[in-house]
Amino acid sequence: MPRFAANLTMLFTEVPFLDRFERAARAGFSSVEFLFPYPFATADIKARLDSNRLKLVLHNLPAGDWDAGERGIACLPDRVAEFRAGVAKAVRVGAALGVPQINCLAGKAPAGVDDALLRQTFVDNLRFAAAALEAVGIKLLIEPINNYDIPGFWLNKTDKAISVIEEVGSDNLYLQYDIYHAQRYEGELAATMSKHLARIAHIQLADNPGRNEPGTGEINYDFLFQHLDRIGYKGWIGCEYKPATTTESGLGWLEQARRHLRATS
Repeated sequence: MPRFAANLTMLFTEVPFLDRFERAARAGFSSVEFLFPYPFATADIKARLDSNRLKLVLHNLPAGDWDAGERGIACLPDRVAEFRAGVAKAVRVGAALGVPQINCLAGKAPAGVDDALLRQTFVDNLRFAAAALEAVGIKLLIEPINNYDIPGFWLNKTDKAISVIEEVGSDNLYLQYDIYHAQRYEGELAATMSKHLARIAHIQLADNPGRNEPGTGEINYDFLFQHLDRIGYKGWIGCEYKPATTTESGLGWLEQARRHLRATS
């Protein structure tokens, strides 16, 4: 049965970040994910995880200047040293927090740089990061993101991500499949997840349009949850959506999903 993790970057945002752990536990989550642990003391995050009996299932590598609009640096030829320093930082923090997997954001393609060079930079950086994370027992993930939400994001489709994974050639590199991004740019959700199940280590969700909770848009999540159960998906599903009102008032979809999955399992 799929397991759901609260994305603390997107949910419970009316309270400070470190207070969101307790809110997630009170809402019935046993695991959480978020974008970045680095602005906070690792010991403070670990204390909130432990006191609320939560498991951290995912965070990202350092991704450049987020507030300035950067969305990763892994494909940027002039940022390789910064990327590799970020990997070392993520190894230290991730190991201390016990996270089993870390996502790498490719970044936006800069104007005037040859696409082949961007790809080769990304591939080389992924080889480096996959080996460094494997040494401490952490999986490396990459995530395609649609170019409507992030114009110019280099890794924008599932097939492109799979081809990069194959080129890297590491047993420690996997796909993070975001249902929302895939729906906006590709469709074919169920078939794609079935086809690439062995490569998918993590899934995220939001409905479309609006990127709100399941049940607010066009995606048939009841079907998709049961489909993931049928094909044997064993990973977590990160709830990376913007609540239409408050997080708690919109969680009816989660209890319904769990109830339906229990009834069909």
